[in-house]
Amino acid sequence: MTISFVLPFYNEENCVAAFFEELLQNLNGLKDYDFEFICINDGSKDKTLEKLLAIKQSEPKLKIIDFSRNFGKEAALTAGIDYATGDAVIFMDTDLQDPPSLVSEMITKWQDGYEAILAKRVDRSSDTFFKKTTANIYYHFHNIIADIALPENVGDFRLLDKSVIAALKKLPERRRFMKGLFSWVGFKSTVIEYKRPERKEGKTKFNGWKLWNFAIEGITSFSTLPLRIWTYVGGFISFCAILYSIFIIIRTIVHGIDVPGYASIVSAILFLGGIQLMGIGILGEYIGRIYYEVKQRPIYIVKTIY
Repeated sequence: MTISFVLPFYNEENCVAAFFEELLQNLNGLKDYDFEFICINDGSKDKTLEKLLAIKQSEPKLKIIDFSRNFGKEAALTAGIDYATGDAVIFMDTDLQDPPSLVSEMITKWQDGYEAILAKRVDRSSDTFFKKTTANIYYHFHNIIADIALPENVGDFRLLDKSVIAALKKLPERRRFMKGLFSWVGFKSTVIEYKRPERKEGKTKFNGWKLWNFAIEGITSFSTLPLRIWTYVGGFISFCAILYSIFIIIRTIVHGIDVPGYASIVSAILFLGGIQLMGIGILGEYIGRIYYEVKQRPIYIVKTIY
C-alpha cells in the first residue's frame, strides 16, 4: 500500500534538508509500504524550491507542486488532497514540530481500522503563554457555538484514509477552514497524544492578526449563531426600551413633565449605534463569504509541477 505525505512549504529553506533527513530515517523501518511526498511550495520567496529540487534528485517519489504565488496553508492542504494518490494521506508541518517519529504509530492505528488518526498536543510548552491561552479560549468558544466541534489542541498533523480524502474532494467551497472540514466529514477516528517540540529553524508564519482572522474564518465557516444572536440582542433592547418608556410615563404622571437629560440621550444613541455597527459588521463577514464563493475562483493556481 502507498502512503502519501502532504507537506506545505512557505519560506522554509532552513528546514527542508533537516526535515527530510529525519522523516526518511523514520520511514526506513516501514518496508511493507510505498511512499510518495507531495510538497507544495506555497509561493516561497527564499530558496525553498531550490532545496526541494535538490532533494528530488535523490528521492524520485517526491512531487513538487509550485504555486504561482502564496495562497495560504489551507490552499496548500487542498492541493495536497487533490494530488495525493495513496491509500492513506498524512498531513504534516515541515518545521519538525510535527515529529516524524509518530508516523509509524499512525500507520499502526490505521491498520487497526481507524480512518482518521489525529495527533493531539498534550504539552505546548514550546508555544508562548499568549498563544496557548488564546488557543484554549478559541477551542472552547468555537465548540460552544459551532455545529461541528473541533478536537482541542489538534492541528493539521493527522493521517486520513483514502475514503476520507474522497469525501473531502466533494466539498466545493473556496474559503476553506481545513480543521473544520476534517471534522465535518466524520469517519472512525482516534487520537495519538504527543509533546510538541520546539521549532528547529525559521519562525512561525502566523502572527496575532493572522490568527485572529483565522479564528473568525473558522467560526463563520461552521456557525450561524453570530447572525442569530442579534435577533435576541435586538429583542432584549426593545424590551428594555418598552420598560423604560413605561417608567417615563408613570414618572411623568406622578411628578409632572420631566425634561430629558442630554447625557442620557447621547449615551443611548451611542449604545444603540455601536450595537447596530457590530451587527452590520458580523452580517458583512457572512456576505463577504458569499461574495468569494459566487465568484468561483480556483482555490490555488499551479505554476509548475516537478
